[in-house]
Amino acid sequence: MLLPFIGYILFGLANIYMFSLAIKHLPTAVAFAVWTATTLIFIKIAELAFFNQRISFVEIFFMLLIMAGILGLKIYGVQTK
Repeated sequence: MLLPFIGYILFGLANIYMFSLAIKHLPTAVAFAVWTATTLIFIKIAELAFFNQRISFVEIFFMLLIMAGILGLKIYGVQTK
């Protein structure tokens, strides 16, 4: 019972650390968008793997829209130096 909680804490701390590294090299909006999209995709993969959920083409379409938005932010966003 304690192992999932410890994993949650460790992965949460690693998540915060990695995000802080990302915002040093990327604009905050792009880093947050990537972080959110990655989380969404991993949650969907976990649903498919552990809970035998199905995925629809509509869900795939909207996940692709999120990825397109991230690319748009990265490519066309204001470049800071």
